[in-house]
Amino acid sequence: MSRIAVVPGSFDPVTLGHLDVIRRAAGIFDQVHVLVVHNPGKNAMLPITERVALIQKSIDEDPEMPDNILVASWSVGLLVDYCTEVGASVLVKGIRSQIDVSYETPMVLMNRSLANVETVFMLPDPQHAHVSSTLVRQVASLGGDVSPYVPAAVGRFLDKTRPA
Repeated sequence: MSRIAVVPGSFDPVTLGHLDVIRRAAGIFDQVHVLVVHNPGKNAMLPITERVALIQKSIDEDPEMPDNILVASWSVGLLVDYCTEVGASVLVKGIRSQIDVSYETPMVLMNRSLANVETVFMLPDPQHAHVSSTLVRQVASLGGDVSPYVPAAVGRFLDKTRPA
């Protein structure tokens, strides 16, 4: 039986911390679905299709990334519906702090209750623990250098879209 995990997120944009969690999850599970989901509580900078493309480029350009990763999106229905559809029994969530644990805990319990889907928390590499997509967007929008925090594909994209 194949062990399939889903790494969900808004990934707006994907960061090096996200890629760290994805890479390590791919070393544990037989197949990892990186799932870009619509978060109604967030005002997205990038359309979902662009986020999927940037994640795929970032994975393709990373020589350390295993080949058992699939990138997809899901914007209709529950996250656990996607898990059921692809046969995944585990969600992998990157957490940076106790605040993330508090935010994620009710969802963990609901996902387990709804579809018997477990959640595994992974801490990012400490050098990425302070980085969030929100901070990257803020720094980039004010002309700051985000290259230490994002994959090269995201850096190139943000440089192209930055106002002159």
